[in-house]
Amino acid sequence: MTLLVLCDHDRGVVSDSAYEALTFAKPISDSENISLQAVLIGQGAEEAAKSIISFGVETVNIATHECLTDYGPEIWGEAVKQIANENAAKIIVSCGTDRGNEVLAHVAARLEMPFLANCRNIQIEGNSSSATRIQWGGSLLEDVTSNAEVQIFSVEHHSTDPQPLSASGDGRIVNFEPDLDSQLTRTLVVDRVVRTHGITLTTAPVVVGGGRGVGSAEGFASLEELAEEIGGVVGCSRAVTNNGWRPHSDQVGQTGTRIAPEIYIASGISGAIQHWVGAMAAKNILAINTDPEANMVTKAGYAVLGDLHEVIPAITAELRNRRNS
Repeated sequence: MTLLVLCDHDRGVVSDSAYEALTFAKPISDSENISLQAVLIGQGAEEAAKSIISFGVETVNIATHECLTDYGPEIWGEAVKQIANENAAKIIVSCGTDRGNEVLAHVAARLEMPFLANCRNIQIEGNSSSATRIQWGGSLLEDVTSNAEVQIFSVEHHSTDPQPLSASGDGRIVNFEPDLDSQLTRTLVVDRVVRTHGITLTTAPVVVGGGRGVGSAEGFASLEELAEEIGGVVGCSRAVTNNGWRPHSDQVGQTGTRIAPEIYIASGISGAIQHWVGAMAAKNILAINTDPEANMVTKAGYAVLGDLHEVIPAITAELRNRRNS
């Protein structure tokens, strides 16, 4: 029996989310005394397998087929199902990204098994599992149990710090050619357009966020300056996008992007629960606000009570002075 981890990658570059899922799954495979195996699919899987093996995985299964040219939820789901059957998988795991949840939903449907999405912790004993998972974007925690023959679940994104599993070099790579119907490619990525170069909200070590308190689209100029000075990017709250000051792609929150930077500088943001669940994975939070009772101020590790239009330029100026001194 095995525990399979679906590992996401982009044309050979393994996603951090894959390492999160592997780190989360390792103690489970140890406690159940079953083999920990990874699954890679799509263009670049062979290259990605080298990174997964070096992370300490026992076996990496690479699904190869002429139809597996890029990402497609239906065809990936069928490929994972066949690999699971081939290896008598008892547990199937992915990180709870949009792609991870989408693929495992297809796997669960094809295996006719339940699927527990976005689990924060999970305990497995035989065919029984108990888990705590997030609902409503993190504003609700739900305790669930399952007695399914195959346990299928995803791990809450950013809830686990990736850690190498063991010494590298002992794993093996296995090629597996699934029997796939070309009709499954009806939902398949056929073209890519790069819209953002460099760091993004999801990868930035520093995010400078602005809320309604910024006051206008022009008011974000000082936030842009600070972000450029410290190698970060600018994010915003839903109120900002609703007012048309910033595009939705900049939105942090339940209906936007979930971030996990080293520090999140939240300026003029009240910190409604919908925004908080998108920012709470940040290692550190600095709130800049005139309201000492604002939710973001009370939850932040650090706070400056003041006008962001004075505080932000002052921080930028001090950073430049120190850099030039």
